[in-house]
Amino acid sequence: MINVSKIKKGIVIDHIEANCGYKIFSQLGLDKLDDVVVLMRNVPSRKMGIKDLIKIETDIELDFTILGLIDPNVTINYVEDGILKKKEQLTLPKMIEGILECKNPVCITKHQKIDDIKFYLVNEKTKEYRCEYCDTKTSL
Repeated sequence: MINVSKIKKGIVIDHIEANCGYKIFSQLGLDKLDDVVVLMRNVPSRKMGIKDLIKIETDIELDFTILGLIDPNVTINYVEDGILKKKEQLTLPKMIEGILECKNPVCITKHQKIDDIKFYLVNEKTKEYRCEYCDTKTSL
């Protein structure tokens, strides 16, 4: 196995479902960073069998809302001076804004320009969200 050194300051996105790492990498726009970013795929894991892992050596602020939608089991580790300072377990967001589109063809959002439509979580197991305007349910 290839060894990747510890990061001194930055973020480690851990417990990514195998083969979902690139999707997260792309959604966060990590390919546009000038800092050191490592995507490791199919890393052996006692807990998951295999997993993906992303290491970002920078102090940039990232919006992790989209991660909860892609893989709600992801763990975000914040590292400073080579030491783990904080751990965050992601979950499905209760409300998302500006990411989904309503599937209802007669929803007002299809006929009027409405920015940042809000959707509210209805069912965690099916990842089902409800449109704020017409109550139509949309699954991810």
